[in-house]
Amino acid sequence: MKPEPAAFTPGVGGDDPLARYWQRQVTLRLRREVSWLWRERRTQAEIPAAHGPAASAGELPPFVDPALASLDLTRYAEARQVFFDEDVTARHLTSLLAEAAPAPDVAVRGSFGWVVGQLALQPVEAFVLALALLPAVDSAAGPVIAACLNEPGRSEPSLALAQRLWTQPALLDCFDPGHALHTHGLLAQVPLGWNAPLQMPPLVARELLYPSAGAAAPGPMRRRVIPVLGGPGAPLEQRAARAAADDRLPLLHAGAAGSADHLRALMTVAWLRGSAIYLSPAWLPTGDTHGPVPLPLPFLPVTVFVGLHDRGAIRRLGDDVLPAIDVPPATHAQRLAAWRRAAPAAQPSVLVELARRFRCETTAVERIGAELSRLDRPPTEDELLAATRSDLDLGALAQAVTPRFSLQELMLPVTQARQVDEVVTAMRNLGRVHHQWGTARAWNESGLAALFAGAPGTGKTMATEAIASELQLPLYRIDLSQVVNKYIGETEKNLKRLFDAADVAEVILFFDEADALFGKRTEVKDAHDRYANLEISYLLERMERFKGLAILATNRRRDLDEAFLRRLRFVIEFPLPSVAERLRIWHSVIPAGVDAGGLDFDFLARRFALAGGHIRSIVFHACLQSAVDEAPRQLTMQAVVQAVQRELDKLERSSSLDQFGPYAPLVAPERTTT
Repeated sequence: MKPEPAAFTPGVGGDDPLARYWQRQVTLRLRREVSWLWRERRTQAEIPAAHGPAASAGELPPFVDPALASLDLTRYAEARQVFFDEDVTARHLTSLLAEAAPAPDVAVRGSFGWVVGQLALQPVEAFVLALALLPAVDSAAGPVIAACLNEPGRSEPSLALAQRLWTQPALLDCFDPGHALHTHGLLAQVPLGWNAPLQMPPLVARELLYPSAGAAAPGPMRRRVIPVLGGPGAPLEQRAARAAADDRLPLLHAGAAGSADHLRALMTVAWLRGSAIYLSPAWLPTGDTHGPVPLPLPFLPVTVFVGLHDRGAIRRLGDDVLPAIDVPPATHAQRLAAWRRAAPAAQPSVLVELARRFRCETTAVERIGAELSRLDRPPTEDELLAATRSDLDLGALAQAVTPRFSLQELMLPVTQARQVDEVVTAMRNLGRVHHQWGTARAWNESGLAALFAGAPGTGKTMATEAIASELQLPLYRIDLSQVVNKYIGETEKNLKRLFDAADVAEVILFFDEADALFGKRTEVKDAHDRYANLEISYLLERMERFKGLAILATNRRRDLDEAFLRRLRFVIEFPLPSVAERLRIWHSVIPAGVDAGGLDFDFLARRFALAGGHIRSIVFHACLQSAVDEAPRQLTMQAVVQAVQRELDKLERSSSLDQFGPYAPLVAPERTTT
């Protein structure tokens, strides 16, 4: 005798005997219920005789008022049972339901039969599981379920439907959130209730019918959460795979972050397969950085490896966390070996420089090499540098700066110019000293820190850009408004994100108005003072470990913490320029192609003790006021001295007509002698 199909769609049902049995139970009961509903609803709707039994064979029962259908359950209960006993079709379906259930096949892990045996499910619980499974795998089941629910368009069953089909009130345990069907993620997480949908994630349904685990293997008795800790780009997943292999567990790779429901389904699939599962750092929520991470299914006996970049996040993972697996950053030798594999045709000296200047993890090196391999030729040094720099992202905490100046354009006294040259020389020799002279271990491959102190406009920013241009290093200006946070502890977190991102490559970090971050530590009077001092201490520690060049600019050196000053490699004072230097600055800031033959540069340099930034601002203002329609590209003394007066007013400096000498009449209408 040909066996009854396990579902409405031919061929659907899988190979597991117990799964096929319980799906047959579901479909047979649905067919029998549809037969009865035709009889019941035809009577309620008073369908004409023309639409009697002959018409019903080709149509689903009509939908009726839900309240009326509920009220008639008791009214027609006896008639329903008589119908099941006497109607030819219903009696045949009832006889098929008497088939004995096969024993659970516990040999194939993850199968429907294995789950029934593993969780010791009662027949009614296996029936509920099969009822939720059916619409997940059988596209034809939806309309039949809708007809039985008396809800057009409703294709998902409910516990109310399960109770009606099972005909026994033995379903109350399924409402318990602690029931195995819920704690093991076999049913989707939805609000419990008689009419709530019974849903099964498609990933879980596929595994129950077509298990991929093979022979059953023992797994952990409870959930284990194992952090895998390393920097951005570190091979966390590969390290998790090795740890899982040591425990003789395959590893399920969760892939890119998705929804909480998707994660719940993946964890259930891992349990069904007897696998561990790896979650990348992207899976962890970022909104609330203080509360626990809501990993689902805490009672599911599965090993979960969680990739982390921050050790502080370990405590958010809950109480079932095992000791973390640390993944150390790649060494210089490992980076160099990775570059040689990724770009074998590149110049060896270029690869040595890349391994020194960029502390990429080996996975990032492999990806960059794969991208450059599409060129079908050896990459140039510039292409290698550009591809590696494209990985650097400091987010909203810093802004990339394109250098505008060169060292030759700096107008500094001899001592300060020599100090700037020493900064450049030190950065050029840093890698050689660390990796060839052997200082890397003692100094932890640390970089350099310099303080540029001086009045506004004395050239601190200009010197920073000139150094970046000379060294051909990326320059980032730190946005203090993004880093400094009024909330306790948040500034430290911002600084950590900043330095962690910047440590990947040899870059220049420029902290303007550094006294806002590096000010003197205060006497502890309240919690805010204590945390402010902790932030400074953390900042000092990270500055010592930073592997690039940090340049801090301040107008108020005396406000800086002495402990911080002792840790600086260079401290350069930027004084106001002398008369000779101001004369050079005046000549240098005139735009090319602008006629400045009428300007008295000697007078301007002698009479006005201005910094280079202010002189540049004066010339720009004079150009703006002189560039009228059809006017020649020419600056006059009148335009310049008036711009000087505007700059002095802006700086709130007092001045007199005597200071303007022979050019006093040009500003006389606005000034009185002081």
